[in-house]
Amino acid sequence: MNTKAFSMNIHDSPLSTRQAITSRRSVRAFLRTPVPRETVEHVLELAARAPSGSNVQPWQVWVLTGAPLYDLGQELQALALNAESEHAENPQVHHVREPYRSRRRKVAQDLYQAVNINRDEMQKMRVQTSRNFVFFDAPVGLFFTIDRDLDNGRWLDYGMFLQTLMLAAKSHGLDTCAQQAFVKYETLIARRLSLDDNQRLVCGMALGFADPSAPSNSFIAERAPLSAFAQFVVTLN
Repeated sequence: MNTKAFSMNIHDSPLSTRQAITSRRSVRAFLRTPVPRETVEHVLELAARAPSGSNVQPWQVWVLTGAPLYDLGQELQALALNAESEHAENPQVHHVREPYRSRRRKVAQDLYQAVNINRDEMQKMRVQTSRNFVFFDAPVGLFFTIDRDLDNGRWLDYGMFLQTLMLAAKSHGLDTCAQQAFVKYETLIARRLSLDDNQRLVCGMALGFADPSAPSNSFIAERAPLSAFAQFVVTLN
């Protein structure tokens, strides 16, 4: 890509960097309003400006819209709703120690409260969780893969790419939800996308316009205060 030519074609964003960062959040209900392909391409091109060690750029992106998005989503959601399904080859591992357990429980509690689901309504919880697999009705679904033989440092690169992508989307008036849940069905997804054996699924992501009337979009996940994660070193041992 010609970096100089690319930079001259970027339209000024209506959001400042601060606004894009603070307004970005995980959206769990989308309007079905289509996103033009050129907009998706532009967002991905911006995301590709993310840093990576030795400029390796380990990301591979699979973009689904229309029938492929709908068909795969329906298949995965059906599996998720089937309590007896044996297709979940990578069950999600939950954090069981503090402070991670409390943070995970708090965001789940806030979500279920927003959508009026009580703690003992397991079937309703399962239905809500299954909406991950239809990308929360977003018009664009993204899958991200990485070569299996790359070292762990490339996962750091990938995190920076994903965050850059989400901020780029926000600058275009779009919202996102990064979804690790798809890894549960990695084998099936790999088969449907015809991935080669060296490709490993990192996550999925819903992309589109947030539904402002959806209850699931009415809360914002809390963040720990600076004092909980930052230490300013004044002396060394």
